[in-house]
Amino acid sequence: MEAEKRVEPLELFFDLVFVFALTQVTARMADDLSWGGLLRGLLVFVAIWWAWAAYAWLTNEVDTRRAMVRLAIFGAMVAMLLAFESDALLFACAYLGVRVLHPLLFAAGSEHVGVRHAARALLPTSTIAPALLIAASALDGVAQTAVWIGALAIDYVGGSTRGIEGWRLSPGHFTERHGLIVIIALGESIVAIGVGAAGLALGAGELTAAALGVVIAAALWWIYFDGTPERVEQRLHAADGRARIVMARDAFSFVHLPLVAGIVLLALGVKKTLGDVDEQLKAVSAVALCAGAALYLAADVAFRRRCLDALEPQRLAAAVACLAVLPIAIELPALAALAAVAAICAALVAYESAR
Repeated sequence: MEAEKRVEPLELFFDLVFVFALTQVTARMADDLSWGGLLRGLLVFVAIWWAWAAYAWLTNEVDTRRAMVRLAIFGAMVAMLLAFESDALLFACAYLGVRVLHPLLFAAGSEHVGVRHAARALLPTSTIAPALLIAASALDGVAQTAVWIGALAIDYVGGSTRGIEGWRLSPGHFTERHGLIVIIALGESIVAIGVGAAGLALGAGELTAAALGVVIAAALWWIYFDGTPERVEQRLHAADGRARIVMARDAFSFVHLPLVAGIVLLALGVKKTLGDVDEQLKAVSAVALCAGAALYLAADVAFRRRCLDALEPQRLAAAVACLAVLPIAIELPALAALAAVAAICAALVAYESAR
């Protein structure tokens, strides 16, 4: 695999589905603003993330110029779009198609014997987990949630432990791909601001809230793209064999999950803040706003720790500060809570820039 490989147009086209998926997850959690709704939304996100991560590994290996590869990726895009148009059964069936198609296409699209063997090793869990989601569609409440958690655990454990010896990795492509998905997720948070403002009478409070939402998104972008991706790419180049694959798996497939989830939660919190800037946030909205920012920062620290052996106390302190806002966020007007989170993120960027 050439180290110089970069993200190709087909991959960016595929990521449009991910943008749609994030928007739908945020919208569903906003419509069902409860602890159960929050959990269900996050479980759907966890499933979507694993499917996207699997295809990031796929396009890192196979040639996307092949007609077979392109048609298969188009099919996966259609399946994921249809998944959000109906009920849990259709989502589970679409997820089954996307997950099973992945190892089959991996095996057929690569000429490397080790990669083919590794791909075939994924097939059992790629089939069992979606099958359990299909069974869960006949349930509801706690039972359905429990089956979802078990199914996703099987998929994650299987995907992260089987066939590691056979994978190959292009560090530049993999680092760039995940950096772009962070940008896409942050872009979705800005879209959420626009959607949240739709139909509202835009007074000074609403306009201020929208501006603060953009400030937070910009600060989180600045924090991630501070030169870290380039240094991580260098570390991946320096590693080889199993060490390179395990580092990429841990840092990107795993650690970027809570990082992007934090952006999704933050988008939900900002959207709800726009709805009523002068009123107090509900507990679920306050958790989404404050814990979302804290989760992003903590995951970013874990990312740097795993790849660069760096520990960033100021970023951990900012994460703790965001959590500290939570108890008062439900007592203050929503705009004040949003301003506090924005101030923490902006202060972190200012401190690191000055240092």
